[in-house]
Amino acid sequence: MSGNDSGKILRAGHNCWRIERASRVAVAIDGECYFRALREAILGARERVIILGWDIHSQLQLVRDGEDDGFPCGLGALLDFVARERQVDVYVLSWDFAMIYALERETFPLYSLNWKTHSRVRFHLDAAHPTGASQHQKIAVIDDALGFCGGLDLSVWRWDTSEHAAEDERRVDPDGHSYPPFHDLQMAVDGDAAAALAELARERWQRATGHKLEPLQAGQRHCPWSDCLAPVMQNVGVAIARTQPEYEGRSGVREVEQLYLDSIAAAQRYIYIENQYLTSHAVAEALAERLRDSDGPEVVVIMPQKTGGWLEQQTMDVVRGRVVRQLADADGNDRLRLYYPRVSVADDVTTMVHAKLMIADDRWLRLGSANLSNRSMALDSECDMAVEADPCSDEARAIRDLLAALLAQHLGRESGEVSEALEREPSLIRAIESLRKDGERGLQSLDAAIDPSVDELVPDSALIDPERPMDAEHFVSHFVPDEYRPHSTRRVLVGAATLVAALGLAAAWRWTPLGELLDVGQLTEQARALNAHAATPLAVIVLFGLAGTLAVPLTLLVIASVLAFGPLAGFAYSLAGAELSALISYVIGRNVGRDLVRRHAGKTLNAVSKRLSRSGIAAIFTLRVVPVAPFAIINLVAGASHISLRDFAIGTLLGLLPGLTAIALFADGLSRALQEPDLSSIAWVVGLLALIAISALWLRRLLKRRQRSTNDQTPSG
Repeated sequence: MSGNDSGKILRAGHNCWRIERASRVAVAIDGECYFRALREAILGARERVIILGWDIHSQLQLVRDGEDDGFPCGLGALLDFVARERQVDVYVLSWDFAMIYALERETFPLYSLNWKTHSRVRFHLDAAHPTGASQHQKIAVIDDALGFCGGLDLSVWRWDTSEHAAEDERRVDPDGHSYPPFHDLQMAVDGDAAAALAELARERWQRATGHKLEPLQAGQRHCPWSDCLAPVMQNVGVAIARTQPEYEGRSGVREVEQLYLDSIAAAQRYIYIENQYLTSHAVAEALAERLRDSDGPEVVVIMPQKTGGWLEQQTMDVVRGRVVRQLADADGNDRLRLYYPRVSVADDVTTMVHAKLMIADDRWLRLGSANLSNRSMALDSECDMAVEADPCSDEARAIRDLLAALLAQHLGRESGEVSEALEREPSLIRAIESLRKDGERGLQSLDAAIDPSVDELVPDSALIDPERPMDAEHFVSHFVPDEYRPHSTRRVLVGAATLVAALGLAAAWRWTPLGELLDVGQLTEQARALNAHAATPLAVIVLFGLAGTLAVPLTLLVIASVLAFGPLAGFAYSLAGAELSALISYVIGRNVGRDLVRRHAGKTLNAVSKRLSRSGIAAIFTLRVVPVAPFAIINLVAGASHISLRDFAIGTLLGLLPGLTAIALFADGLSRALQEPDLSSIAWVVGLLALIAISALWLRRLLKRRQRSTNDQTPSG
């Protein structure tokens, strides 16, 4: 199928929601520019600020040049300031994230952005989406008159300059830890386009909270356009394309996907893409079809060398490798190039490409929040913005200048030099190749090939990058084990270090003067004397239950009980105390209500509450054996769900038995190793750890077999 250059491709109601006029359009390249512009806009707000994000961190420093204008630079403090001092209403909506991202996010966002700030700052976690989906839009609107939309979350690891220096002392997270160079984009619009973004943001707020925000009147709208935003276009139509999944009776919206398909089909000369992922089946097939055309466009894709952490590299990168194979097989005319940006050869530092941008033929510019992944096409909530230019118009020249600026950044060249190459060379690929060299700083050829053995282990993308909500039981049985895999190496190292430390302590007590400070016999007698009191069992169980309710780690409590009272009594106290703790938290969750639990605990288990009620004891047993969240969190969420107290109590009791038994045996063995650290006691501890590890592997395989069996019985459709 050849491209079609007759007429416009943007059509409201087909591949976009609305097409609205903007008197100014700007593109903020990278976090330094966007965060500065947003800060100035928030300081200029008079009525209202609305922020939607996949992740939001109150401690994000928006400007980092060392200048002090007397106003806060931290996001949370800034929002509190405009709410408190200028009576601006602030609404912040962040995805109620899956527990797998807990270590990457602010620990208590509700406290930092709600309780700690002025009452005019309203922060809410967005849980209005299907199981497995996310609220992925990155939108900020000021006074319904200035709107930002793109790929940049107001979170950690996002700020960077366009130089993407290999080392930059300002590129640190709130804890002071440095992170690699990061590239992304955000579009700024005013006028009716900004008002449309405001309408979308208000609608999302109502879906998530149930509270309606009225639009501002014309006299209340004020556009605090930042001086650091240089407009690249003026008085143009801006299309807004969305992805919205089917949910609670609402029909799904797939404008983002349709706009990709239409613009790929229409491209004549080149398609330039910057994206974090390349796993969408629909987009891959559309690109492959154009590559098979004898007169199709060139396709240039800029991606990160590797995506994210270990988990993404072992899943999304594998699926990307399969898509790249598909495109390479279709590329019989040598019109495909895949690159990644390198900023340092000596240290092999690369830039994390997080952008979601496409430029085609100097005529179509789109950027937003949508990745080239299946979930961004149908499952997650997304928002992209697009501009369509007439050939040889001022808008077309602005799009070409933006392309040159982006390539100059990635190639480590000047924009003028890239512009000359684009004018000189008849193709985009030849222009890029004339300015780059493999092995040096700049764009490098991306080798997306994957190890065949890894490819065989990774399941189909329907599980890794789904287009539709995943069944809750599948979610528990399949993804629970994998949620811990990104940190499995760290957990093994921490466990090994703990064992070494314990054995080293045992050796120190036995063979150094430290042993004189510890009279094990006396301590044992004291524990036995305490255990002899009639009220001791009840007191220990109650204290255990209260500590567990306060989220003291269950493992720690069990080990302490066994060390203090011996294996049998310690195990009995632990089982009774853990059950009591679970019931207390369950009752709290039931009485405080689901909404409050979601705010505090996240939505990892709330999304499967109805499934829990149908699965009953078996589901609770599974969650105890392979927990997806801390013990206290599961209890609270279960209380706020539909599961009955009877099923919860029985499932908890049965599910606790295997784990508590293993911990009690380990604690008892460790106690004997500490008291008499000989070869047999040490071997007992090591052997027990090996047995626990083997049991965990067996359980993982059992759950996977159950998942495969369930998939075989599930009809396709």
